[in-house]
Amino acid sequence: MARYFIIYKPFGVLTQFTGEGPTLASLGAFPREVYPVGRLDKDSEGLLLITDDKWLNHHLLNPRFGHQRTYYAQVEGIPTPEALKQLRAGVTINVDGKDYHTKPALAKILEPAPQLPERNPPIRYRASIPDTWIELTLIEGKNRQVRKMTAAVGFPTLRLVRFSMEKINIAGMEVGEVLELDEKTVYHQLGLTGFAKTGATQGKGKPRRS
Repeated sequence: MARYFIIYKPFGVLTQFTGEGPTLASLGAFPREVYPVGRLDKDSEGLLLITDDKWLNHHLLNPRFGHQRTYYAQVEGIPTPEALKQLRAGVTINVDGKDYHTKPALAKILEPAPQLPERNPPIRYRASIPDTWIELTLIEGKNRQVRKMTAAVGFPTLRLVRFSMEKINIAGMEVGEVLELDEKTVYHQLGLTGFAKTGATQGKGKPRRS
């Protein structure tokens, strides 16, 4: 039977189980077969789904099946209505050395700021430059996409937290906390209840960890 874990990944932790520096292995003991679905950069925080469900891994990483990912980004400055409009329409960023125009997104200023655990270490505070929390919901996940998008409209990201994937979220969780969920809950919250696991995707996924 497949296993499903959600993690509030701390800042500075690598999205892998082996390697130099803090890794996911520092957060607890996990079954040998599980792997993260997607990635969060070392300097990003928030929700990670870890599972040995190869079908789900394939489905969530396949661009054909866009699913919503919501991020809270603390940016430098106060985004203008025009900047938010650009984020919603899509902006041009660099992906693997080529220009890429992002897909339409949801973007808004978060007022009040989200209640999140403090980051360790905290971001650098500059009294002369205000900062703002915005919420961005994407249906794709290019490398460092949120940071590239906010920089493209003139508001660099200072802190980035992935809050949710569809209805799975980190509300009420502490940094580094790990929760195990059952398959029914995971599929329901991802909007996949009743979705057929076809033979075309069975057996695909990442290899076993060594």
